[in-house]
Amino acid sequence: MAEARAESVDRVALLHLDSTQPVVLSGPAAAIWDLIDGCRDQADVIAGLEAAFEDTAGQLAQQVGGFLASLAAQQLIEAADEAAK
Repeated sequence: MAEARAESVDRVALLHLDSTQPVVLSGPAAAIWDLIDGCRDQADVIAGLEAAFEDTAGQLAQQVGGFLASLAAQQLIEAADEAAK
């Protein structure tokens, strides 16, 4: 997987080396990417986002779960239990 980051804006492009199209993340999606470090679990990522973004609709946890599942489906991340195999 390759990562390219724009210095002037909060945006990152990800490319799985078996893919032909990059995934561009910005705003909250880029913030989630920054929190994924191999040490934090999903609850820690959500807590980090709650500190940075207002969750007036109360849907942050559900949206983060869906976003992480999307990244995993694109083989951009893998669950810690899968990485240990």
